[in-house]
Amino acid sequence: MKDQAQVWDKLAKRYIKSPISDLDTYEWKLGITQSYMRPDMDVLEIGCGSGNTGRRHAPLVRSYTAMDISSAMLEAAKEQGPIPDNMRFVHADFDRADVAPGSYDMILALSVLHLLPNPAFTVKKIGESLRPGGYFVSSTAVLGNMKFLKLIAPLGQMFGAIPHLTFLSEDDMRHMIRDAGLDIAVDERPEGHAARFIVAKKPG
Repeated sequence: MKDQAQVWDKLAKRYIKSPISDLDTYEWKLGITQSYMRPDMDVLEIGCGSGNTGRRHAPLVRSYTAMDISSAMLEAAKEQGPIPDNMRFVHADFDRADVAPGSYDMILALSVLHLLPNPAFTVKKIGESLRPGGYFVSSTAVLGNMKFLKLIAPLGQMFGAIPHLTFLSEDDMRHMIRDAGLDIAVDERPEGHAARFIVAKKPG
């Protein structure tokens, strides 16, 4: 399998140009996320892509760190528009990054977990990286029942045409989050969508 940073470097321009498929659902997710935000929050977004979600959220919090594994993605993201003063882009792999426990009040992983080789590890680290009372916000494609995609995905991955995919079920998502010590507050799957939207809170 090709290195995932290289895969996303290759896909970055195409990804950035892709329009949001359902603006109403996107705005709904933004609204729910922002209902949990406070001006004193430090927020991390893992896999920030275009950075446009961060541009919407950053004015509502103290600091906003937009992290991505792909340097090409980050370069493209910086060109998408003005960057809020409290928002910074960071080139890093969250799983390997040196993140101190209790560093953030909210961590977002939007359309990310199903692209990771070990999402359970990532969610556990997210739980550790949150401060007590902090929030984890995720939107994750639930691919567990897509048997045909599971069959053909390895071929595309061999040539770097598509990224790694982890075939999670809805129960997998819930178990990972609870095993990380987080309590689920929002658990929704909009009609006609493959992605499960979850907001979970760290006790405290």
